Amino acid sequence: MPVEITWWGHATCTVEDSGVRFLTDPLFARRLAHLRRRRGELPPPEAARAEAVLVSHLHADHLHLPSLARLAPGTRVLVPAGAPRAVPALRRLDGRGLRLTEVAPGDEVEVEGVTVRAVPALHDGRRLPLGPHRSPALGYVVEGEARTYFAGDTGLFDDMAEAVGPVDVALLPVGGWGPYLGHGHLDAGRAAQALAALSPAAAVPVHYGTYWPIGMDAVRPHEFHAPGDEFVRHAARLAPKVAVHLLGHGERVRPEVAR
Repeated sequence: MPVEITWWGHATCTVEDSGVRFLTDPLFARRLAHLRRRRGELPPPEAARAEAVLVSHLHADHLHLPSLARLAPGTRVLVPAGAPRAVPALRRLDGRGLRLTEVAPGDEVEVEGVTVRAVPALHDGRRLPLGPHRSPALGYVVEGEARTYFAGDTGLFDDMAEAVGPVDVALLPVGGWGPYLGHGHLDAGRAAQALAALSPAAAVPVHYGTYWPIGMDAVRPHEFHAPGDEFVRHAARLAPKVAVHLLGHGERVRPEVAR
């Protein structure tokens, strides 16, 4: 078993490789500001267990301080360079036993024999609504028995495949949390284009169908419900050799990869 992927909802996944657990962008809240979790139960306590956490950027639905506070003392948390300065509350978590490590594109960190490499993302990574541009948005490649790419939040950019490098599994965002996606995001079609460029053995669509603004159920509801199925359809056309695993909340898969 080279790698096991569990999707907890939104951009929160557990990637287990070589017996080491990595947790991406943990969000364990039923409600966040104007967003409410509309599908899937809250992740169980076991979801907060990880050797390392990978935070892609500073938006509150990706860098969620109450969720980080649920991590066990000693957990290593990789954050974009400059994050503690932009989000001072991170320093308090660091003082309570979490081990913050700031990274920028190209940096590599070893976690219990598994290498994590930070890669670029095309996204506004600052702490909104007023944060300065101090921290880059990132993706991560976890390389142990397999190479797993967690894209975080990103748009499609020309040298994506070169910047990310060869991967076996891609966790790609295919939607959002509202009726419209702005610059720096992938929808289902653009995510399939990214998949064709990356050419992994397997893919899991994430970042859709979990949170939605309160009171906006009737505004473009297909943007909440449809992205996963649309990604499967586009991927079959643009990247037919890639095995796409459409997971429900809390479901896991062990993709077949050849190394």
